[in-house]
Amino acid sequence: MSKEGAETPNRWVRSVASITMAYNAEGTLRRQLDALLGQTATLQEIIVVDNASIDGTAAMLTAQYPQVTVLRMHDNLGAAGAWAAGLMYATTVKKYDWVWTFDDDSVPDANALEILLQGFSSLGASNPKIGMLAPLPIDRQAGRSYPPILWRNGFVRGSTSLLQQPVWMADLVIASGCMVSRELVDAIGLPRSDFFMDVFDLEYCIRARTKGYKIAVITEARLTHEIGNTREVHLSGSKRLWMNQPAWREYYISRNLIYLAWWLYPKFATKISIARYMMEHLAGVLLFSTNRLACAWKMVQGCVDGLRGRLGIRFRPDAKGSRATGMISKAVEKIQIGKA
Repeated sequence: MSKEGAETPNRWVRSVASITMAYNAEGTLRRQLDALLGQTATLQEIIVVDNASIDGTAAMLTAQYPQVTVLRMHDNLGAAGAWAAGLMYATTVKKYDWVWTFDDDSVPDANALEILLQGFSSLGASNPKIGMLAPLPIDRQAGRSYPPILWRNGFVRGSTSLLQQPVWMADLVIASGCMVSRELVDAIGLPRSDFFMDVFDLEYCIRARTKGYKIAVITEARLTHEIGNTREVHLSGSKRLWMNQPAWREYYISRNLIYLAWWLYPKFATKISIARYMMEHLAGVLLFSTNRLACAWKMVQGCVDGLRGRLGIRFRPDAKGSRATGMISKAVEKIQIGKA
């Protein structure tokens, strides 16, 4: 679709499609779609999951991008539900080998897909269980990169030498920019739509790793991924980036993290690590959030619901401030700045 005569540069990959989770994205989606259409490697199909947008997203797609497949949801399923719906269509219905997934405001470099596939090809038959490929997300406005991280019953940043390797294996990557293989989806199922927002990509990565699948980071593949309105703060003796979240987002982050640690992967070390993370985050909310009391209360509600195993949609976003930034991105920001 992207270039006449262009071929997928990998003998093990026959077909690649992209899916984008979009909500009220009329102002942001064009840059991404233009970048996908301009890729130096072929995308067999570009798919947008329109999450019941209430702005002009649907009309813009119809008028300006007739070559794009649009899956229109009747309700806002959240980023988690949209990711699951898109993966089901691309892998179960259309049977694509790989699916390149995006938030609506992320923009890949023109050669990102080609580099991802070349990196996969370089691994050869020695790594038969590569289930996910990931680029290096970069916030060009802030001048920072946010590398994927490791999971050791909690968030762990990789060593400097590891992060400098052209191809390395991570445990946790954000959904945006990540390529997911059909083999992985067939083996472990779809992402948890009942998480609604946040942590769903973290849980999917851990699920893949526990089933023996690897996540390869191709460092030279780049993706512009802006994490939102941030500022540098000092907490626990270290510098960190703080991003203001609306209260409803703090609910889902807290609930889904607690559910993951207490119900899905209930190791004692995981519980301790996540509890420590939550306490530090609560301190940050009370110190730095512009709506600190509402955010703190939503965190409490989220923790209680997570311990009770209560999932699904409890609070819906308003039309403003509904941009989705993965939980893993937040963890990477804190780890990276804290180690600086």
